[in-house]
Amino acid sequence: MEATQAQLISLLDGKKQFTIPIYQRTYSWHQKQCYQLFEDIIKVGSDTSELTHFIGSIVYFKPGTSPVTSVPELLVIDGQQRLTTVTLLLLALTHFLKDNDEVSLEDETWEEVQETYIVNKHRKDDSKYKLLLTKKDKDTLKNLIDEVKNDDTASQRVLDNYAFFKQQITPSNVQQLYHGIKKLQIVDVILERGKDDPQLIFESLNSTGVDLTQADLIRNYILMGQTIEKQNDLYLKYWYPMEKNFGEKIHLLAWFIRDYLTMQDNAIPKIDEVYEKYKKFINSKNSFASIDDTIKSLNRYGDFYVRMALHTEKDAQLLSKFKEISKLRIDTSYPLLLAIYGDFEDEVITKDEFVNILDLVISYVFRRAICGIPTNSLNKTFATFYKRLKRETYVESFQANLILLDSYRRLPNDIEFEKALKVKDVYNFRTRNYLLESLENHKRKELVNAENYTIEHILPQNENVPLAWQQELGENFKGVKAKYLHTLGNLTLTRYNSELSDKSFSIKMDLEGGFKMSPLFLNDSVRNKTVWNETSIEARAKVLAERAVKVWKIPVLSQDTLDIYREPETVNEESIYTIDDYEYLNGDMLTLYKILEKRILNLDSSVRVEFKKLYIAFKASTNFVDIVPQKRRLRLSLNADFDEIKDPDNLCKDVSRLGRWGNGDVELGIDNQTNLDAAMSLIQQALDLQLESE
Repeated sequence: MEATQAQLISLLDGKKQFTIPIYQRTYSWHQKQCYQLFEDIIKVGSDTSELTHFIGSIVYFKPGTSPVTSVPELLVIDGQQRLTTVTLLLLALTHFLKDNDEVSLEDETWEEVQETYIVNKHRKDDSKYKLLLTKKDKDTLKNLIDEVKNDDTASQRVLDNYAFFKQQITPSNVQQLYHGIKKLQIVDVILERGKDDPQLIFESLNSTGVDLTQADLIRNYILMGQTIEKQNDLYLKYWYPMEKNFGEKIHLLAWFIRDYLTMQDNAIPKIDEVYEKYKKFINSKNSFASIDDTIKSLNRYGDFYVRMALHTEKDAQLLSKFKEISKLRIDTSYPLLLAIYGDFEDEVITKDEFVNILDLVISYVFRRAICGIPTNSLNKTFATFYKRLKRETYVESFQANLILLDSYRRLPNDIEFEKALKVKDVYNFRTRNYLLESLENHKRKELVNAENYTIEHILPQNENVPLAWQQELGENFKGVKAKYLHTLGNLTLTRYNSELSDKSFSIKMDLEGGFKMSPLFLNDSVRNKTVWNETSIEARAKVLAERAVKVWKIPVLSQDTLDIYREPETVNEESIYTIDDYEYLNGDMLTLYKILEKRILNLDSSVRVEFKKLYIAFKASTNFVDIVPQKRRLRLSLNADFDEIKDPDNLCKDVSRLGRWGNGDVELGIDNQTNLDAAMSLIQQALDLQLESE
């Protein structure tokens, strides 16, 4: 492989043809991307300095030996989007000049531009075209070059982007445009046939287009303005290996940079704002001494991300934990884990300590899921957690701060976890296989893969409870089934699901492949039973729940230790107001308020009420709804933007430009219980929006 920095149009100059392999996707750039490129070209073309604009790499196989008269064919592995877009721009430029003969370039005609960069002069067949696309893109571009009308089967993306460029060109910008095109820089990567696998390289480099836009912009931002030599060095040393590292999952590069920014800034940018947030980060808060350090840092943490998210980690124990995190879909933890992985690589913590932390993250998320605690606060929890850690007591500070999380951020204790696990509808739980598999494999060397088994209801699911099971369960067989059917105590793993079916418990126990013959731990607590009823199910659930506490362990620290890490409480002035201080809270209004207060407090365990001078505030981390008692109604202020609230009954009013007591831009009033359910739906939205932002 040879890689050099080059002018893009120099690459197009001379007798040659770039051919797009059939296995590549069709041309996919959107008008937004074309607009960005056009603006960049005009900007650099208007600059009289030696400033260039780097647009990425063009990767292709060099031609083999061929007759002197033939056109060398260059097989493009990566870069067709850039090649196609610039070709469309050059074509639009030549057609503009042809149609406007009063406008000209300084020292070249439109024919010369076309014969240098778009076509191979004097060729008659397909070798005439310097760029030969694939599928319907091919004929569409050929027809545009030959000025032949395209039919209904033409590639609309090619036509639209050509038309867009044609529309943007004016007599006043044509010179700057051509100068800018000449300043486009690429990394010219030439591969050798027989040594490099084209399919493998294509999968490693080819992007999906949309998600990578943010990453592309960041790459250009980092490299633009650097000398050619510097661009070449940084791209080949850091950025290109990072793209290659992501391979066919290259679309995740933008998501990695989002997590990287979250790690650095303790704030979570939206995925479509990553580029803008990165620019602000680079220009303000970062501590990088040079552009080298900037891109080197991205490369370093990109490697950590790939090891975690794409499971390329070489250490078997760490790999197992990363796969477990993926099973639970704990990608919200990546900003935190990126930072901790860095500390592990820097030997601030040992591998055992890193594994311990990964286990705690898994336990934290899984216990919350079992206990039904909303997940919408996890992003913020993980985003800000690292700044609380003390390097001198790393693991202990992690444990302590995890324990000290309260309210909707809390880590469920053993009692809460066991209680929830015993009664939860596990069968319809998203990670039921993971749950059963983990219980089975605890301290087991010969690991069981739950995907190779089916989930067996010991008490069968049959809608019509067989007579044998009615007798087994007793008079209240319907109630027992309704309560316990899908719970942990009644579920196990088997490879004999069809044989067991809805047979009686005694038959399930004794037949070939039944519970007595099962080698699984999960069935130990089944085969020691003589009957299967409510008592048996509860007893087994207790056994498995106690085992779960050992599988998903949490730390135990003394109060003295916790006090070291406990943040000083903010002392607020004790409220001097009570419900009796509100003039209009009496009679029917008081009754209505008390009903509403009870329902709001029941929304989440984190919700609390505070009585203010002129309104009543309901808070999680801060106010999400305020109530102003009035003579004939309760006026509610929702702490949210008006356009964030879905209001099918049109109860809300936008008061963003009005002065009101209470917090928020959304107002509604209730004067009786008729609209109470609708009001609660709106209040729930305001709470959810707050929790999501936390």
